[in-house]
Amino acid sequence: MSFNPKKQLSQFLAEDIGKGDITSALLSKKKISVKIISREKAILAGSKYAKEIFKLKGCESKIITKDGSKIKPNQTIMKVTGDANKILTCERTALNIITRMSGIATQTNELVKKIPNKTKIYATRKTAPGLRYFDKEAVEIGGGKKHRLRLDEMVMIKDNHIAVENSISSLIKKTKKKYKKFEVEVENTEDAVLAAKEGATIIMLDNFSPTQIIKTIAVLKNKKLRKNVLLEASGGINSKNISKYGKTGVDIISIGSITNSVKGIDVSLEI
Repeated sequence: MSFNPKKQLSQFLAEDIGKGDITSALLSKKKISVKIISREKAILAGSKYAKEIFKLKGCESKIITKDGSKIKPNQTIMKVTGDANKILTCERTALNIITRMSGIATQTNELVKKIPNKTKIYATRKTAPGLRYFDKEAVEIGGGKKHRLRLDEMVMIKDNHIAVENSISSLIKKTKKKYKKFEVEVENTEDAVLAAKEGATIIMLDNFSPTQIIKTIAVLKNKKLRKNVLLEASGGINSKNISKYGKTGVDIISIGSITNSVKGIDVSLEI
């Protein structure tokens, strides 16, 4: 099933409107022009979706600053023209999209700057229900990678799957019968070696310290298994320690906080 962002945006707007915007309905009928401006430095994301939200109510928008741009306080992001009541009905939903997506893009970009270019930051599935598509696109705009959007995109064998099956080897063998690419979460070097030998595409080193990762990579290299697999560091990684993880030699660093603990960027609509 393919995702339809326009349909999702329509649902977001409908959620806010309810049976009708009874305040804006009180306004005199007139056309107005407004602009959306930033209130702080950030990486802009979500302007194209804000435009779609205004379009749903017949308002015309012009994007002045494109997604991915560095913005500063009082910079104009977009201009909107239309009936006053319709613009104000869309205002909060449009601003919320820009606020959240720009916050994610900005936070991601700040982390990207702290690690080597060869190491990539991956988004996780720790997103708000209904917002995953937008959250992960914001990560990409900030310089990260989306990773899996849905459970049907790639097999990822995690600790609870292993606990149910009671065997990492058994699960991997079942996986290999149906899928060529798969990821395995491991909690120690021994299981990382096993997953690499069995042909895992990605091995997630869950809650490994930088020292443990360096040790595991050395073991994999010694067994001539390192070149055959991507290594992902995950668990407890943040802006304070990401540089240390970036120096370990992992290919991927996955961070849930960039989507589940978002600090929104302040933007506003001015008439």
